[in-house]
Amino acid sequence: MTYILIIISAVFVNNIVLSQFLGICPFLGVSKKVNTALGMSAAVTFVMVLATFVTYLLNEYLLEPMHLTFLQTISFILIIATLVQMVEIVLKKVSHALYEALGVFLPLITTNCCVLGVSMMALDLPSKFSFVSETSLGLAIVFAFANSLAFGLALTIFAGIREQLQLTELPKRLEGTPISLIAAGLLALAFMGFSGLV
Repeated sequence: MTYILIIISAVFVNNIVLSQFLGICPFLGVSKKVNTALGMSAAVTFVMVLATFVTYLLNEYLLEPMHLTFLQTISFILIIATLVQMVEIVLKKVSHALYEALGVFLPLITTNCCVLGVSMMALDLPSKFSFVSETSLGLAIVFAFANSLAFGLALTIFAGIREQLQLTELPKRLEGTPISLIAAGLLALAFMGFSGLV
């Protein structure tokens, strides 16, 4: 039941993008087409889950026992950067079209604050959820996966909205970024309706 509550809470109630405002750069940059948004969501899911797995083990078995927790941020960033390079190499060989479509935003996963934020939040889940008594590797991975689903959901919905907006006749001053920011705000308001669900 704890796993289900974490997933519902992360995806709907505390959406990493729409509620906590992490990962805004790729959210606004890669959301022009649904296909690109889905590819970015898959890449972020892979990196976020794997990064949380590796950083949790690093923190649990090296940083905390040796009292080196002050190195968390820099070591987590290095791990995330390495994983993004791996994803970039694999995408270049497997799906060159998706690699080209993601363009500059693929290396930006390295500095995507939602990946680093989730990796760090996964270390102390009891402070985030009242129904969790202690953090474990399984809970951390479920939390990372749920947040990657949340990121993908927000990105895909927003990409669909932006595709529809391109077909709509708008006042000249609202075209482009202004209407995108208004749509993002309305989407965040819509997700606020889930607050209190968990």
